[in-house]
Amino acid sequence: MRLVYRYPSECPSSNALSPRRGRGYCVSGWSLTRTGATVGGAGGLGGATVNAGVKGVWLADLPWTVVKARLDAGATAVLPVGAASKEHGPHLPMNTDCLQAEWLARRLAGHRQVLIWPTVAYGHYPAFVAYPGSCSLSRETFRAMAREILEGLLRAGAARVLVVNTGLSTIPPLAEAAARLSRPDAVTLAHVYQGDRFRSAVQEIEEQPHGSHADEIETSIMLAIAPGQVDMAKAEPWAGRAFAAGPFRPADPGSPNYSPSGIYGDPTLASREKGERLAQAMLQDLLAMLP
Repeated sequence: MRLVYRYPSECPSSNALSPRRGRGYCVSGWSLTRTGATVGGAGGLGGATVNAGVKGVWLADLPWTVVKARLDAGATAVLPVGAASKEHGPHLPMNTDCLQAEWLARRLAGHRQVLIWPTVAYGHYPAFVAYPGSCSLSRETFRAMAREILEGLLRAGAARVLVVNTGLSTIPPLAEAAARLSRPDAVTLAHVYQGDRFRSAVQEIEEQPHGSHADEIETSIMLAIAPGQVDMAKAEPWAGRAFAAGPFRPADPGSPNYSPSGIYGDPTLASREKGERLAQAMLQDLLAMLP
């Protein structure tokens, strides 16, 4: 038997809605499983095989001596970036971005020699601060924090760093932070919602007229990777018009960005099948960035 972490998508549906706090704010706690056994009753993309062909590891679980050995052996440092306190409508959890970032990092570990750093769960997300629980750092603060974290990875001995970023407003400050590093060429910024394979899949799948947040696309991905965290009974369309640049407005019907639910798009069109294709496209985009 082996003690392992079980993620929300890897837990029985009965407790998937009540995750205990853990690494990256997204995990559901410890459990015993047989070495090499599959965990996760939901099947599909949610299940994961424990200790079966996994090449990467999570830094938080290791002593520093093993971290050094992994880096000396050429492991790529992976830094997931995804909000854990950002509204995603009434049907998705606040940690939707975090769950996506950690799911992708976990899948990378099955394909490449990677060392996964703890998730950066706070960032620059100014569009959503009017919704209770949504937190955002200033652009300057997030840029400085990201730069110091990345510099720490390089100082630790990482020859290569891959940032797995599930946000959009985080793209400019991450680029600014990377440009100011001592070794900017060692860092690759992977903005998963901008990958070529992912965008191609969206063009073929998307049915909603407008959307970009807690919508058909994002809800489909969550149905694929963490179905127990999605409440489709509370999903509602909000895609009648295109939003303007700027923050969402939950209480201003006169605003072009008015959304009382925090949704922009039509999550009722989401499906697990769409999400599986989208999530795999994201993963393939990331794998193409790694040796």
